[in-house]
Amino acid sequence: MSDQPAPADTARHHLEPAAADAIRAYAARTRENADQLAAVLEDIAANGLPAVEQCTPWEELREAHLARLAAQRPAVA
Repeated sequence: MSDQPAPADTARHHLEPAAADAIRAYAARTRENADQLAAVLEDIAANGLPAVEQCTPWEELREAHLARLAAQRPAVA
């Protein structure tokens, strides 16, 4: 996106303050995640890939993530 203001002939609809705050919070989380990914990639570029023994199998990561998602969701009877 551009830092320049929208042209005068384009009408912009302002958001409710709560919606704007939610978007800003989402942007901050997205930026933080991107920074973490960039740091990992820079480390790999500088030092190479870690040894296999130091890595967590993807199946374990998947199961842990699915468990977190299930914990966030209320059970349906």
